[in-house]
Amino acid sequence: MNTFYLLQTFAIAFALAVDAFAVCLTTACCRPALPRAAALRMAFAFGVFQAGMTIIGWLAGSTFKNAIESFDHWVAFGLLAFVALGMLKEASKPVSCEEDCKDSSRGLELLILAVATSIDALAVGLSFSLLGKAVLFPSLIIGIVAALCSLLGIALGKSIGLKFKLGSKAEIFGALVLLAIGFQILIEHGVFGWL
Repeated sequence: MNTFYLLQTFAIAFALAVDAFAVCLTTACCRPALPRAAALRMAFAFGVFQAGMTIIGWLAGSTFKNAIESFDHWVAFGLLAFVALGMLKEASKPVSCEEDCKDSSRGLELLILAVATSIDALAVGLSFSLLGKAVLFPSLIIGIVAALCSLLGIALGKSIGLKFKLGSKAEIFGALVLLAIGFQILIEHGVFGWL
């Protein structure tokens, strides 16, 4: 395993973890006394769903890879660009602490948030499959990074909350990372012949 592959995997993982980070940041801002058990529940759920959705996306891509092999790099780029544009759109929305003050650490609320924040991982898993990349190691890294970023979001939310609007800045950074990886895929496939 080369260093570039490892760095790329971590970059993707951090970009995907932005949604979970932002949700946890907002939750902790609203509930500074959020118990440790609630924080761990959220981190575990987000990590498991990010890893699981990556694998599901990869499996889905494996079923029709042969049919789109000639333009798979464009599909991968399109998926990453779609996810990145969605992240930029979310970053432009005003963050309201009052709207997000429900207990997001259990039950249906947690399930909905875990699914919603991991849809991007489904698209990334699909692009992994189309590019012929293995999925187990990246999905493990994606899950661990999502869990750690969730815990970080909760810790920051408790201490500085929305004062510095970290959630939207992280969304923008994550979107730029995904776009850069998308362009790198096109370059690898010779789309830009002069590069």
